[in-house]
Amino acid sequence: MTFHLGTRSLSNLTGVHPSLVNVMHEAIKNSPHDFTITEGVRSKERQKELFDKKLSQTMNSRHLTGHAVDIALIKNGKACWDVQLFEETILHIQFISKALEVPLVFGGHWKTFKDYPHIELDRKVFP
Repeated sequence: MTFHLGTRSLSNLTGVHPSLVNVMHEAIKNSPHDFTITEGVRSKERQKELFDKKLSQTMNSRHLTGHAVDIALIKNGKACWDVQLFEETILHIQFISKALEVPLVFGGHWKTFKDYPHIELDRKVFP
């Protein structure tokens, strides 16, 4: 099945680094699961709100600079947070990013704070 990014996702990609935007456009096409971009660039106020709610562990988020996006999986027309489905989707996005030579870091692969929806450009290549 072929998926595409909807209007909301496209709007949420405004201001995001072009390399990450390109990966997301390519990844959605043959993704094993439909997904939407729930957040791209964040204001400092939004970041503080998430930090205060303990939904983020930093005030130095890659979202502030347009180097990160968050996704939600879509299943039966609703947001789905199933970790196994995230793992399958992230493996697919990782494959696409390698093919496009755009190194990414996935929040679901962090050792302490697992943030499955979070995808960011690798700081080593995209400071």
